[in-house]
Amino acid sequence: MVSDRGLEVLRVIVQDYVASREPVGSKTIVDRHSFGVSAATIRNDMAQLEDEELIAAPHTSSGRVPTDKGYRMFVDHLADRRPLNNAQRTAIETFLGASGDLDEVLHRTVRLLSQLTNQVALVQYPMFSRARVRHLELVSVTPNRVLAVIILDNGRVEQRLIETESPVEDDLISRLRSLCNEAVAGRPLLDAHDAIGDVPADIADLDRAAAVRIVDAVREQLSAQRQDRLVMAGAANLARTEDDFPGSIYPVLDAIEQQVVLLRLFGEMESERDSVVASIGRENASFGLETTSVLAGNYRSSGGEIARLGVLGPTRMDYASNMAAVRAVARYLSRILDAE
Repeated sequence: MVSDRGLEVLRVIVQDYVASREPVGSKTIVDRHSFGVSAATIRNDMAQLEDEELIAAPHTSSGRVPTDKGYRMFVDHLADRRPLNNAQRTAIETFLGASGDLDEVLHRTVRLLSQLTNQVALVQYPMFSRARVRHLELVSVTPNRVLAVIILDNGRVEQRLIETESPVEDDLISRLRSLCNEAVAGRPLLDAHDAIGDVPADIADLDRAAAVRIVDAVREQLSAQRQDRLVMAGAANLARTEDDFPGSIYPVLDAIEQQVVLLRLFGEMESERDSVVASIGRENASFGLETTSVLAGNYRSSGGEIARLGVLGPTRMDYASNMAAVRAVARYLSRILDAE
């Protein structure tokens, strides 16, 4: 068992190492922190921490660095629940306060979170399984191009340009618009995709091929809204901390390019509402991210869907500050989306 003072020694080792990237020795701890004991006593505490595999010697230096297990102990039991300062709160309100559709809001969110934490920021799109279609608009752009616009009740707007093999008359577009809205307006996405499939049957034979092409494209749009996606920003921050990644940073860059990997990781990081959870180092090995830590929290879309946002970076990160930023941005994002 680690003593209470030993846990405090672990706390300062984590904090000092994160700040300096230099292994922390007993003399440094005595000089910088008020433990009221000798360096020899601190060395005994550090030996106990090392026996518990909470710290380790990176080389022959007398200093020690936290292990993945040490970071886990710090996050679970020692990290302060740190509030954001006034400047950070103002930045969130200013950056996210402007109105916009869901795409714009989520892209602003990852840029802000990346700036606040100096890490890679990730935001998951809501799944929209409960979202309903508010309106479907079809607009002729050219004789062979139709713009399809889907508006959901959670504020999301999706546009797609549809190419047709032959010119499409305005009367057909008007007829399709009316039939499609009759079929899908007010329906959940899960139902709308199937309901719209029978629309071409009500179109005259002469125009049916064009109607099928347009309706099939709209069904693809509806299906795409049900797929899980991520928005990411700040990958350049990894390069700034390249020395924190043993060997090479490229496996990490490869892994984060695969959204399915990050979405699976998010899915396994269970958390309660308003809490921020961490997945540290070797806990991410099965995802090819064993040299990283991921912090994730929940936000709620206007349709009531729960989705994740968070940051990814090296295990040597400022967990307390980054968790506070994730928590604050998640709460603010939920308020913005709820107000739309």
